[in-house]
Amino acid sequence: MKPHTASLINAVTLIALSLWGYFSSETPSMTALIPTVIGVILLLINKGVKAENKVIAHVAVLLTLIILLGLVQAFTGAMGRSDSAAMARVGVMILTTIMAMIFFVKSFIDARKNRAAN
Repeated sequence: MKPHTASLINAVTLIALSLWGYFSSETPSMTALIPTVIGVILLLINKGVKAENKVIAHVAVLLTLIILLGLVQAFTGAMGRSDSAAMARVGVMILTTIMAMIFFVKSFIDARKNRAAN
């Protein structure tokens, strides 16, 4: 899978699941919309990632890493509340975010190997 595809899947997942969590909550918190904002930004810069723009790809990786750290915190909070629905939603977001990170790192390693070979 290409990094832009993994990032697109991650962006859509972040948007959909965080909106679901926000609107299904009896006491919604604005912090639940942080993954939505990051997902929208990732969606907007996906064309640059697909075009293999280095700066945009690095911005996407940074945002992906930041949201991963935030999602771990959210997962811990959901566990503390024993909220299985939130744990499932955040767990899926964590999985797609890790998947995107893996494909980004793999593409950076491959690009470095290609530059060294040339």
